[in-house]
Order: sequence, then C-alpha cells, then structure tokens
Amino acid sequence: MSFKQITRKITGDAPGRTTELHYFRIGPKRKAGVPKVYLQAALHADEQPGIMVLHHLLGMLRAADERDELAAEFVVMPMVNPLGMANLGFNQHQGRYDSVSGKNFNRNWLRLFPLIKNQLGDKLGSNPDKNKRLVLKLLGESLKAIKPVSALEQQRHWVTLEAYDADYVFDLHCDNDALIHIFAVPQLSDEMQALADWIGSAGTLLAEDSGGGSFDEVWPSLWLDLKKEYRAAAIPMPPIAATLEYRGQSDVFDELNEQDDIQLYAYFQAQGLITGEPVDAEKMFAPEPTDLDATEMVRVDQAGLLAYKVELGDIVEKGQLIAELVKLEGEGAFLERIEVIAGTSGRIISRNTTKYVWPGCSVAKIVGTEKLESRGDYLLED
Repeated sequence: MSFKQITRKITGDAPGRTTELHYFRIGPKRKAGVPKVYLQAALHADEQPGIMVLHHLLGMLRAADERDELAAEFVVMPMVNPLGMANLGFNQHQGRYDSVSGKNFNRNWLRLFPLIKNQLGDKLGSNPDKNKRLVLKLLGESLKAIKPVSALEQQRHWVTLEAYDADYVFDLHCDNDALIHIFAVPQLSDEMQALADWIGSAGTLLAEDSGGGSFDEVWPSLWLDLKKEYRAAAIPMPPIAATLEYRGQSDVFDELNEQDDIQLYAYFQAQGLITGEPVDAEKMFAPEPTDLDATEMVRVDQAGLLAYKVELGDIVEKGQLIAELVKLEGEGAFLERIEVIAGTSGRIISRNTTKYVWPGCSVAKIVGTEKLESRGDYLLED
C-alpha cells in the first residue's frame, strides 16, 4: 500500500516564474502483472470539471489503498498544467494557450515511434509481451535522455515520463457547453464502448489521427506505428487512452462531479483494477462510437449574437435551423438575423456559452454517422 505525493519543479521562462507540478502515485509498486493507470485534468487549464472529478477520485483511491483494494498503480495529476493556471490577465483566465509560445497546450505532443525506430532493428519477434517490454525499455531510456529547456517543454517532459508506460491513459477535459463525450482512436472502439457505458458518454468520436497531435493520441500511436512498420512481429494492443470531455466549463459542481468520480471508479472496478465492494453506480447504455469526421463543427462566417434554437442532446436533421445570428453591422444590423443551418443529421453535443461570435467560430457540434467531405484532415476545432 502506498499513497505518495510527488512534486516536480518547472523553471520558468522569466526570472521569478518558477512553478511546481504536483501529483500522486497510489497503490502497489509497478512490477510485472501490475497494470498502471494514468489520469490528468486541466491540460487546457481553463477546463476545470476534471480537477473536481479527480479531487473526489483521490479520496476514494486513498481509502481503497488503505483497504488494500487497488490492483493497479494509479498516477493522478489533478492539475497537470500549472503554467496555464497562471495565465491570468484583466480579471480573466486564459488556460488554453501557452502565453510564451502561443502554442495550444493540447497540440503537437511528441511522436514516440521516431525516438526508438533506429534502435529496434530486427529485435521484435513473435512474443508480444517481450516486444512490449523491449519497446518500453528503449522508450524510457530515450525519454530520460531528453533535456527540456522551456517551461512548456519541462511540463510535457514530466508528464510524458509518467504516462508513456501506462496501460490506461485518461485526459480529462471539458467543452464550452456540452454533454459528456469521448475522443479516442478507432482501434479502441470496443474498449471505449465499455468506458462510455459507465461514464454516460453522449458520443464517442474516433480518429486515428485528428491532425493536431493531441495528448490522448500519443500513446496508441506508438503501437499503431510499430504495427505498420513491423508487420511480421507480434505487436500488442495499444494502451486504453482517451480524452474524456466532462460537459462544459461551468459544470464544476461538487455533487455532480462526485457522481462522475463514482461512475469512473465503477469503470475501474469493472476492469478489475480496483477490488472491494462495488460502488453505487449505474451502468448506462451509451451510443455506439462514430467517426470523428462524421461530426460537424458548425461554424459561422460573420460576427453576430447567437440565438440558439436547439438544446444539448437534441436530434436534428440536415438542413434544420439550429441557431440564428443577430447582425451587428452593415445593412440590417440589429434588425435582421442570419440562419445557422445543420449540415448533417445527428445529436447536438456542444454549444457556446459565449453568444458573441466572430467569423470562423465553432458554435455547435453535431454527432452524425455519415462522413463529411468538408472535414478534411484537421478534425479539431482549433
């Protein structure tokens, strides 16, 4: 049994800006046969429901550890991005972009396969467990040899060192105003259905490469790249990795997020990662996963004030009016409205809380089933 708090120093990019990354390691020591679960919240630091979810989960994990009920090692970073938490200005918090580089905190994460490609040679064989041990050994050595410079590089370095060898990697985010939903790779479709049923996901959106180098895609991409490169070798399944979108930014509520924690804990129990008396959680029947390129990001082409005509969870048809945009300039300003029309049929899973929008703004997500040619290779909102 073990419940340990760990602190990593992050040297700032300017004098006097040093900060710390705090996280927890809980449960049995990692050894053969003991799985590892990695969880983090608020990578986009202004998306904070996950912090409250993991706050509650930490309490349950500590109690379970004291009862010797943890069958896995849990690494929990409840506030993974102290850099973004410090992005305060004009009485507002902006936690999506690094204030120094301008980079999105959840884009362009390190691609792992190139780090070890030249070291593998013909070492991968017919034993998947042996192959996994070799790959993780080489990867761990390569990662530890990296010398991060900027504060952002340091933060990503510490996170990567904890997540690279995990069997489960869950990145807790939220949308603007949304229902719970999941992002994952299609190779994990069955595993995601089990997760979705427990956490009550309204949509599971699948893409092997969404185009942005998101955190959740880093870990499965290693094994998928290996499988493509070494077709004769026995490459194990990728880790169960996903982005869990816990509703909207304003959905930080103690009782609500405590129930989210209980549902997630029940999932871990169902996976055999936690033993003991089952918690009081109800398994739901979530919609089947769909391709991310079948989800429409409805955008506007001019500035205006949004007036929604649909609610979260509504099923809409292609061509249906979902919002109107009050014109704010030019002929008809403040008198006329512009229709915002659904480009596909499906469920509304997200909207905007901010009703003043400008050209290019995404104002809704519609989870459809037919792939949309308009989506292109970049499938994310920004």
